[in-house]
Amino acid sequence: MASIRPMMLDDLLHFNAVNLDVFTETFNMNFYFNYLTRWPECCAVAEADGSIAGYIIGKVEGAGANWHGHVSAISVAPEFRRTGVANRLMEYLEEVSEEMHDCYFVDLFVRPTNTAAIKFYEGLGYVIYRTVTGYYSGDEDAYDMRKPLRRDDQRKSVENAGYRISPEQLHASA
Repeated sequence: MASIRPMMLDDLLHFNAVNLDVFTETFNMNFYFNYLTRWPECCAVAEADGSIAGYIIGKVEGAGANWHGHVSAISVAPEFRRTGVANRLMEYLEEVSEEMHDCYFVDLFVRPTNTAAIKFYEGLGYVIYRTVTGYYSGDEDAYDMRKPLRRDDQRKSVENAGYRISPEQLHASA
C-alpha cells in the first residue's frame, strides 16, 4: 500500500522510473524547483516500500470565478498502476485546492490519444471543457478537462463545454 506525502526536493532525484511513459511529460529541473518553491502544498508523492510509486505536481492560478487548482503533471510507475495510487494523488490535489485555496475547480490537460487517462479522469468527475488546438509539440491538440469543486455549486466552471480555442487564446484568458 502506498502512502501519500508532500514532495521533497530530494524526491526529484528518485522519480525517473516513474517518468518512463510515452504520455508522461518530463520537464527540466527549473520547472520542478519552481513548483516546489511556489506551490509546495500542491506537490506530493506516493511512496511504497521506500520507492516512489507516483507523483503529482500542481499549482493554483486564475482570478475571480476562474480561481482554480491545476494538475501540471501526474505519473504512476507501471507496477503501481490500477492500484488506486493515481486516484489518491488526484484526491490530494483536489483537497488542497478546495480546503486550502478555496478554488472553484481543478483542471488539467490531456492528449486526446491518451484514452485510458481520459476515461480515468471522467471516472473522477472531470469533463472535457474545451479542446486547445495544437497545444502539444507536433501540433497535437489537448483536452482541457475540469472538475467543479464545492465552491462552484452551480457548476459554472463547466458551462458551455465543448468548444475549441488556440493556445494563444488560452494564455490570453489566464
